[in-house]
Amino acid sequence: MLLLYNIGIRLYFFAIWLASFFNEKAKLWINGRKNYDLIRYTDCIWFHFASLGEFEQGRPVLEELKQLYPDNKIIITFFSPSGYEVRKNTPLADAVYYLPLDTTANARKFIDTIQPKLAVFTKYEYWYHFFNEMHRRNLPLYIISGIFRPKQVFFKWYGGLHRKMLGFVSYFFVQDERSKLLLNGIGVNNVAISGDTRFDRVWDNGQQPKLIPDVNEFKNGHKIFIAGSTWPQDEKLIAALVTQYPNWRFIIAPHEIGEEKIAQLISLLPQNTTIKYSQLTIHHSALTTHQILIIDNIGMLSSLYQYGNIAYIGGGFGAGIHNTLEAAAFGLPVVFGPNYARFKEANDLIALKGGFSIDDEASLKAITNKLISDEEFLISAGEKIKNYVKENTGATKAIVDYIAASNKPL
Repeated sequence: MLLLYNIGIRLYFFAIWLASFFNEKAKLWINGRKNYDLIRYTDCIWFHFASLGEFEQGRPVLEELKQLYPDNKIIITFFSPSGYEVRKNTPLADAVYYLPLDTTANARKFIDTIQPKLAVFTKYEYWYHFFNEMHRRNLPLYIISGIFRPKQVFFKWYGGLHRKMLGFVSYFFVQDERSKLLLNGIGVNNVAISGDTRFDRVWDNGQQPKLIPDVNEFKNGHKIFIAGSTWPQDEKLIAALVTQYPNWRFIIAPHEIGEEKIAQLISLLPQNTTIKYSQLTIHHSALTTHQILIIDNIGMLSSLYQYGNIAYIGGGFGAGIHNTLEAAAFGLPVVFGPNYARFKEANDLIALKGGFSIDDEASLKAITNKLISDEEFLISAGEKIKNYVKENTGATKAIVDYIAASNKPL
């Protein structure tokens, strides 16, 4: 099985390399792994994140450990360009790298160079050679905010190699009881239900958000519908709402912000109704005369929700919805597409009647009309999910307390 895994890793690299000739994200993935020199460290704490969402998820633990162990360097790795390119200069880390391809040689070289005292991986990302190398050197490796489902390879008859990877992990902090029971069922007992660190992150952000004066000026006393992390299919649906609710203002923060993607979005919307955030330095006076503000940058979305009344979360017509909790922390009812089943928080929000799944334009218009026309329903939905976020905080403390008790001193 290890031979097949190694072959699969190299085939994956080859596929990305081919894609890099016509896909910018693939090009960044390839170039980022060959154009940096590792700096030698000693006694660092290594955090790995798949992408930007996992970074925000694991950030509370990173910040706490950084404060607890100020003499230890923080090294961050990302798998995806969408995480690395946005956070490569974060002041939270002493160095940020792409995770090298998972080979025996790369794992040994990387760990030899950064010399971690411990490693923290957030939610998922299981790499055999990196995990094996940490285990071989008796270095602690933690999975935080883990989530497991029966269909994952760990629980299949052919998942022996992946079950072996789980055996290299020092301790699992999982989001729910089902994950714990699944791990227990295959003999993995070094696991605790800590919850999801995203709740801590979004709650803190909701209590002390970064103010954005331009957006407050755009609001100008109007109610705002915020569409975050949208994809083209989401945007076609949102466009249908604009003319239906002329007294509302809309903020759209698309997942992809390339010029061509933004142009496609604008083409869907009524003429002369939109202004891009990047245009405000030149056309600032247009803020109060346009109905739609398009956010053509990365990093603002989590702060935008403080100005909203209803949120639409994109991705539900593709691989899966994006972060619903950022909006929920501000008490915004959240609407999203049909592909949400594997997201525990989305299921919870629906059960609380603060989250709403839609399948098409008609269902989007129906729930939006219900929220807009029934003020009591809107407020009740928002209060329920804001309380839900608050009640689920505390994962960070549980994780940090365990790591600190197990690793004194670093």
